[in-house]
Amino acid sequence: MVAKILLLAALLYTSAITYFSLIVMDFKVSVAGFDPTDKMLHAGAYLFLAFLWKSYLVLQKPDFKRYTSNLLWVAFACFVFGMLIEVLQGALTSYRTPDWWDVLANSTGIVLAVLLFMVMAPTVKRLKQKVSKLNY
Repeated sequence: MVAKILLLAALLYTSAITYFSLIVMDFKVSVAGFDPTDKMLHAGAYLFLAFLWKSYLVLQKPDFKRYTSNLLWVAFACFVFGMLIEVLQGALTSYRTPDWWDVLANSTGIVLAVLLFMVMAPTVKRLKQKVSKLNY
């Protein structure tokens, strides 16, 4: 049940990122073309995106065997998604432009999520083992 809720949350969150990445945003604070606040938002948004998708996979899978490979796939998918959004901003809108700083900020958030899950791996493994013992 919790995995289904996480799946719904991840899908809605992914949709929200897509929507807000393609609409007109009237405010912008920048220093020589670089907006540090915007980049922190990008990093945080993609950290949470990767966190939601990996959390869903952790709860969906009964074992721990594919923890690292799933984490790398989530990271790769989030990176490709971020790149796609940047391409769409340039191709579908006249009011948005692709920004490599955004790609870097997105990637920073994804890397932070990966590091978080790698640090949490031993704890997640122990919890999954306890849960599997309770189910038998």
